[in-house]
Amino acid sequence: MDLRILEHRVRVLSIARGGLWLYTHPLLKMLLLPQRSRCKFFSLTETPEDYTIILDEEGFKELPPSEFLQVVDSTWLVLNVLSNGSSSANIQPIGVTKIAKSVIAPLAEHNVSVLMLSTYQTDFILVREKDMPVVIHTLEGEFDIYKEVNGEPVPANCDDASNGFLKPKQAVNSTVHPIQSPRNRFCILSVSPDSLPAIATILIDVLFYSHSPPKETVPASQDLDSVTFFAFSLIEGYISIVMDAETKKKFPSDLLLTSSSGELWRMVRIGGQPLGFDECGIVAQIAEPLADADISAYYISTFNFDHALVPEEDIDHVTEVLQKRQESQR
Repeated sequence: MDLRILEHRVRVLSIARGGLWLYTHPLLKMLLLPQRSRCKFFSLTETPEDYTIILDEEGFKELPPSEFLQVVDSTWLVLNVLSNGSSSANIQPIGVTKIAKSVIAPLAEHNVSVLMLSTYQTDFILVREKDMPVVIHTLEGEFDIYKEVNGEPVPANCDDASNGFLKPKQAVNSTVHPIQSPRNRFCILSVSPDSLPAIATILIDVLFYSHSPPKETVPASQDLDSVTFFAFSLIEGYISIVMDAETKKKFPSDLLLTSSSGELWRMVRIGGQPLGFDECGIVAQIAEPLADADISAYYISTFNFDHALVPEEDIDHVTEVLQKRQESQR
């Protein structure tokens, strides 16, 4: 398999819910008028706490500083695993569990913190730019690694590894993070960029005006509250949306692209307190046990917490597997 280092240099930031009004214009331009923006990597995720934005430097320039905006100091680079040289647009999502053993676990063992952004089309792994030499050194035995230069793949090397110094391998941080499983049922889908004008007013309503948690009938045994969660990404011309089943009803079904099975997903929300960006192994402590159980999962990191999406029929097994893992680490 190939590992691509994409050209995008991205920033990770949080917009407070009370300050969203200040950013309405630039966000709408990147959401709905990509032809008028130089931003080619854009992701917006709404959670109960805030709005997490992951975007490239061109998009970042369009967001004015304010008291409502928090920005992670680091610049991040984007990795993408490709099978048989296929581009990310032409393959089905491989899921974080499929790269748990080959990418996520080795990086955690080498003290590299990662963020994950799973989309309808593929999975992106974000690492700090300063950690890239360690990343290449760690993964070059498993992958052919290429970096994109002017859109073309060029073999990557770690000659610039901080004058030959690499971080020593160390144990994964053993912090055990609590998990929750909200009652929402989620859909993972896409739309054609040509359909954006047809759903523009609905997107605006969902993102900027509809802030109440969705109400959905669920079995009484699942007693956790529903949570607000809506993720939209527009990356290199491909759109991915994660929304709960109630929100999906607002959109015209003939414009939504879903898997042939129409599968529904349940969420595992990771973290009792904000996770921060320095701890290593957070994704691994979820992805590895799910990989061992052969359960697919999408994974979306946000500014405060992480979120795994698993097939609805597997949620009980998933919570059991993860709780056992937690108990064994206490």
